[in-house]
Amino acid sequence: MLVWRRWVLPLLLVVIFGACAAALVKIAFFPDRSEAIVSPEAGITDPVVAVERGAVVNALSLDGTVARDESYPVRSELNGTVTAVHVADGASVAAGQKLFTVRQDDPRKDIDVLAPEAGDVSELAIVKGQATTVGTETYTLTPARYHLQATVEPVQLYRLVNAPTEATVTITGGPAPFPCTGVRVQVSEEGTASVRCAIPADQTVFAGLPATMDLALGQVDDALVIPVTAVQGGAGTGKVWVDAGDGGEPEEREVALGVNDGSMVEVTDGLAEGDSIRQFVPGFVAPVEEFCYEISPGVEQCDSGMSW
Repeated sequence: MLVWRRWVLPLLLVVIFGACAAALVKIAFFPDRSEAIVSPEAGITDPVVAVERGAVVNALSLDGTVARDESYPVRSELNGTVTAVHVADGASVAAGQKLFTVRQDDPRKDIDVLAPEAGDVSELAIVKGQATTVGTETYTLTPARYHLQATVEPVQLYRLVNAPTEATVTITGGPAPFPCTGVRVQVSEEGTASVRCAIPADQTVFAGLPATMDLALGQVDDALVIPVTAVQGGAGTGKVWVDAGDGGEPEEREVALGVNDGSMVEVTDGLAEGDSIRQFVPGFVAPVEEFCYEISPGVEQCDSGMSW
C-alpha cells in the first residue's frame, strides 16, 4: 500500500497529465489538414412576376410658382397726329380705357385708342402733336393676367403626351383649389421643361406665390398591368422578357403600352393574363433595400441590405 501511494499513483498522474498536455498541443498547433468543401445548393435567379389585372391612375402633382403674364408691345393701327394723351407712363388701366387720341387725316376724324385689356402701361412712346404711322410701337402693356408655371423633369415628358387642357391649382393659405385652363408643355432651348396653365381672372393671386398643379393624365380599371421595371421603353411601345419556365433563356417580346403611373404600366397588346415575365430588364440593377432602425431617441440609422 505504501508503494502504491508513493510510486504507482504519482506515475499514473504524470502519465495522464502528460497525455492531456500532448492532446492540447496537437489541437492548438497541429490541426487536421482536411477541410470541408461546401457546394452551393442554391443560386440567385432573376425575379419573375405574373401579368395581372389591376387599376392604373396616372396623376401628376407638380410644384410651381404663380407669375404674371409677359409684357408685349402694342403697335399703332392708325396714321395721323396725336391730339391728346390720357394716361401717364406706368399707369394701371382697365380694359377699354382711353389711352390717347389720334386725328386721322383721311377721312378726317378724331379716334380714341383704347386699352385692349387691363394691365400696366409702360414705355409710352407718344406725346401730343406727334405723328403716328401704322406699325409703330406706341407702348408696352403688362396684362393683369397670371399663370402658374411648374418645372417638370424631362423624363416625365412622355407622361404628359396627350395631357388634358385643365389642371387643379392649390395655393397654400390661399383660396380653395380651383381649375386652371390652357395647360401646355414648354421646353426651352436649354432643355428645361415646364408645364404652364392660365389662372382664371376671378381668382385673387399674387406673383411669387408657391402653388401645386395637379394633372389627371389618365385612368384604367381592370387592365393588364406590369411593373415599369420590366419594360424596356415605355412611351406607347416597349419590350419585355417572358420567362420560359424551364430555366432557359427568356423570350424577348414587343408589347403595346397604355396608362403609366410611374410604377405600374398598362399593357394593351402582347401579353396575356398569367404570363410570367422578368421583373427587371436584363442588365438592370435591382434597387438595394434599405433597413432603418432607431439607435437612440430621435436618432435613426439606415443600412443597405441585399435585394434577393
